[in-house]
Amino acid sequence: MASLGQIIFWSIISIIIILAGAIVLIIGFGISAFSMPEVNVDYNASSESLRCEAPRWFPQPTVIWASQIDQGANFSEFSNTSFELNSENVTMKVVSMLYNVTINNTYSCMIENDIAKATGDIKVTDSEIKRRSHLQLLHSKASVCASSFFVISWVLLPLSPYLMLK
Repeated sequence: MASLGQIIFWSIISIIIILAGAIVLIIGFGISAFSMPEVNVDYNASSESLRCEAPRWFPQPTVIWASQIDQGANFSEFSNTSFELNSENVTMKVVSMLYNVTINNTYSCMIENDIAKATGDIKVTDSEIKRRSHLQLLHSKASVCASSFFVISWVLLPLSPYLMLK
């Protein structure tokens, strides 16, 4: 049977392993934030416009608009993007407007930094509006760190009862 001292010792070792893994995850991801964009028709504008909004991004991303019909078109002259610092003064809200859109077309608002890429699609017809969003993690270093942490945790933590018995 393990003594109280051994149980305390291996409990502390387990906590240290978990904290070390958490630190590895933080270092792997760095300070970052990303969120799904929401694309809507902006009825306040004088012409047909779309508004793409994502509440939290850091570091500052790039925003690119694309069209299903006008593939390869550059929409930078028809769009305006702003980045507003959130109340915590770390992340930023991304707001991008696309002007002069046409009905019966699907538009995509792609927000991307070195950590993630999020896309919001909207199809506007005379009778309906369809939306779809998806998010993709791009930063492979963070994925490797996260995987390493979970492997270490799953291997070492189950061994701690055996180590306590010696």
